[in-house]
Amino acid sequence: MKILDQLAPVSEVSHRTGPRDRIVLSSRVRLARNLPHLPFPGHAKRGDRLKALEQLMPIVHGLAPLSGGLAEPMEKLTALDKQLLVERHLISREHAAKGVGSGFVLNREESLCVMVNEEDHLRMQALRTGLQLAEAWAAIDAIDTSLQGRVELAFSRQYGFLTACPTNLGTGIRVSAMLHLPGLVLAEQVSQIIQAVGKLGLAVRGLYGEGTEALGNLFQVSNQMTLGESEPEIVEKLNKVVLQVIEHEDNARKSLLAKKPRWVFNHVGRAYGVLCNAHTISSKETLNLLSLIWLGIDVGLLPGDTRPLVNELFLVTQPAHLQCLFGTQEKMGGDERDVLRADVLRERLASLARPDHRRLEQGPGPGGSQPAP
Repeated sequence: MKILDQLAPVSEVSHRTGPRDRIVLSSRVRLARNLPHLPFPGHAKRGDRLKALEQLMPIVHGLAPLSGGLAEPMEKLTALDKQLLVERHLISREHAAKGVGSGFVLNREESLCVMVNEEDHLRMQALRTGLQLAEAWAAIDAIDTSLQGRVELAFSRQYGFLTACPTNLGTGIRVSAMLHLPGLVLAEQVSQIIQAVGKLGLAVRGLYGEGTEALGNLFQVSNQMTLGESEPEIVEKLNKVVLQVIEHEDNARKSLLAKKPRWVFNHVGRAYGVLCNAHTISSKETLNLLSLIWLGIDVGLLPGDTRPLVNELFLVTQPAHLQCLFGTQEKMGGDERDVLRADVLRERLASLARPDHRRLEQGPGPGGSQPAP
């Protein structure tokens, strides 16, 4: 099957909006759940994994919010299909490596996704654009409540929900927000923020989660503790911290514009120049430079109505999406991708107005960054 035919078009994804989405790209709440009478996936034999899959897939797909969506065993997906799902943050890199005995269920809106036999028997997640942690929690809580009425889950009165990793023990909840923090990075303050967040018992990771780089100045902030606090308390705690980080990012941007406006313009202008004129460019460099274009839009150096275009380029220039754009199932070599990526960028950005430093004197445009309350 071609998974791309089942997913929302990139043009549609790039126009999704949400509260505070200039800094908070997305919110996610994930729950880990397991069956009580089968080994956890990491220690299960093939037969046990298949039993769990056969039991859980129809139940999950039958839940009202997921009914009518996509439900597939992982072995039916190509490596390209799996990478597309990873690039859209619908499944984890670990789940993409799974084959027989694992599966996933995705609703039509791509706001709910359940991984079967990843690290746990069930990893259920709700996704929202912008800062919508409470809304994501409400959505996944409803799924969890419906599920518990249909299947027995591994639960201890002393420890709560039992999970493969001890850090998920208790509520089994992982709450996270994806933040775009170029101001803090350019001001060399992001390390201080990461340390402060860590002292509050939260974790900061890269674009694709644990062990990955913060490409494009994107950072995931999530809870580490799942035991001893209720789910609403964990959601509220992370929400408060994210609001504080937003305020720090806004302040960093304002300070840079006030003290070093030409320096900011230089970063944005150089990013514009490379993206519009390069003939070979890596995925990593592209994401980092597009991040600066985002910043340019937010502070008013570029028109706000060009943001959907940049959002789209952020996705279509990643390896799997780029390969699909050129309609080939054959895996491209890195050098070939770098050339084609540059071709796409030059073509798509040809109509993008040049950054104009005079806009800085006028303040942010319609799409500009607004101060946190």
